[in-house]
Amino acid sequence: MTRALAQAERMRILIADATPAALAALLARGGFPNVTSATGAAEALGRLRECAHRLHGAVDVVIIGAHLSDQEGIGLCRTVHTHRAWREVPVILIADPTGDPRAALRDADEAGADDVLFTPVRPSELFSRLLWALSLKRERDLRRSRERALMEELAGRKIMEARLEYLLDHDALTGTANRRGLEQGLDQAVLDARYQRHTAALLYLDLDQFKVINGTEGHAAGDRMLIAVTEALRPELRPTDLLARIGSDDFAVLLRGSNQTRAREIAERLRRTVDELRFTTDGCDYHISASIGLAMIEPGRITSTSEILGRADQACFIAKNCGRNRVHVFALDDRHILHQLRSNAYWVPLIREALAKGSFQLLFQPVQGLRDGRINHYEVLLRMEGGQGELLGPAEFVAVAERMGLIRDIDRWVVHEATELLRTLPETISLHINLSGHAFQDPGLLGLVRQRLRETGVCAQRITFEITETAAIADPPRTRAMLQRLRALGCRFALDDFGSGFNSYGHLKQFPVDLLKIDGTFVSNIIRNPVDRVLVESMVMVARTLGKQTVAEFVEDRETLELLRRMGVDYAQGYFIGEPARELVVNG
Repeated sequence: MTRALAQAERMRILIADATPAALAALLARGGFPNVTSATGAAEALGRLRECAHRLHGAVDVVIIGAHLSDQEGIGLCRTVHTHRAWREVPVILIADPTGDPRAALRDADEAGADDVLFTPVRPSELFSRLLWALSLKRERDLRRSRERALMEELAGRKIMEARLEYLLDHDALTGTANRRGLEQGLDQAVLDARYQRHTAALLYLDLDQFKVINGTEGHAAGDRMLIAVTEALRPELRPTDLLARIGSDDFAVLLRGSNQTRAREIAERLRRTVDELRFTTDGCDYHISASIGLAMIEPGRITSTSEILGRADQACFIAKNCGRNRVHVFALDDRHILHQLRSNAYWVPLIREALAKGSFQLLFQPVQGLRDGRINHYEVLLRMEGGQGELLGPAEFVAVAERMGLIRDIDRWVVHEATELLRTLPETISLHINLSGHAFQDPGLLGLVRQRLRETGVCAQRITFEITETAAIADPPRTRAMLQRLRALGCRFALDDFGSGFNSYGHLKQFPVDLLKIDGTFVSNIIRNPVDRVLVESMVMVARTLGKQTVAEFVEDRETLELLRRMGVDYAQGYFIGEPARELVVNG
């Protein structure tokens, strides 16, 4: 909090509004005293020119108020966004929602605005958006500073020779070591372990969901994300540690002089650093996480550089396949885990047997309405019986089912069983159905749902399909078309895990969903964490503006439930409401 206050006090803000005094006073009360005002676009551009002559980057953010005409405000935003001297300065546009909010969002996006707020502006939301804009400005300034520093360093040399020599063992994009530079460091670490009795450790980091972001936003955005990750990792390492980029989204860290306990602590710290990083591109936030494998280099257990890399890679593979965003330490008995993870032969017979014998099961978790306290909705969760009678979650078998072409049969089983159950339930009860990420690219899904509605006589409005953000962007045109056809039947859609790791706000315009399920990572700490509280309030406000309802996940206690109710959240789900159960018991 102290750090945020200090950032607010130093932040340099330019307000462009016909009546800027009220907004300037609000900012001053909120701890943002460094404000310059302009009553029109021409005066604002003059202020920016003055600042540019005094000191480059003297303005950290521009706020365009709602009292400027639409034409003047949008024109100013477009000028700032395209001008070479100011395009790094974030622009927050405040719009009047009395017109068409969707048109306002579209115009702001086309003009290059980094963020949009609607009047009346909540102080807490404005302040949080300003701090976010400041972090965006610093990221942009850091990138430009790094580019200038590199040019100055190379200016005194023969640039081509220096560049070629540098690229022999460095990554051109991030400035870290490359695979060759890492292998040189590993060779030395092996010698130190053999002759000096020194220990070292190798961390292998794989960025989860990078390929999704890279494919959605383009390679330029992917490159910026890699740079942002690099800049976040560097301050967490010692001068003696070696950071390397060794693949498209793979990093490695050589920790010299570290035992296993210390190496594990550093690995966890790096994992948390990446997990807390919010990467922003074109005004949209993405969540990033990393799966990390750890392999030790120890006296008496000397091995080759290639085997150390292989061990760390294997440990990373296990971390990624056991849930992602975690650390796994290599051990010799990992080989049986790897064999199980990599062997489709282990899972395929179990999945086929479950389909043949009906040993898949559906669990039901209640979703409570916060206005009336009633429970008329239940989320349907898929489980499979294991060899010992235990229930296995989708993470255990869905990936193999997708690889082996069995996922379509599982999705069809879920739709059949859920609609069959709805036939027996009161008409006031509806189900939220989870399908795989491939289901909405399956052209046969529409016919199946239509057939089951006809056979059971179930009203389509009692069915809500939940779709994750990752599944939605796997093939946006086909997914959007399928959602539109199913909605034409009367089915509803919920965007699951809203706010986590994907361009949540940007794709609300693309996919016709009815509910937003706010990711539980934001909900679980809203009592203690004011940032999470502001973020949840922002999601509720956006949903309400777009005419969508909200569901809060991970509700674990009454205090959280009551706060969500006051915020205007429509529904709540979590262990405080009810745990997933095999039997769906309808009260009343």
